[in-house]
Amino acid sequence: MLARRFVIVCLLAAIMGSGLSILIAETARPARSWEAAAAPCFAHQSGLCR
Repeated sequence: MLARRFVIVCLLAAIMGSGLSILIAETARPARSWEAAAAPCFAHQSGLCR
């Protein structure tokens, strides 16, 4: 009985911890981080870049 409660408490703590880490990671990451690594497009005038 005590072991079952301990397992439940540990699982709840793990779920809460992973949820908190996801929340913190989302706010720390810049919204447009992919643009920093994108290659420049030199064909803007022809309409080939999207």
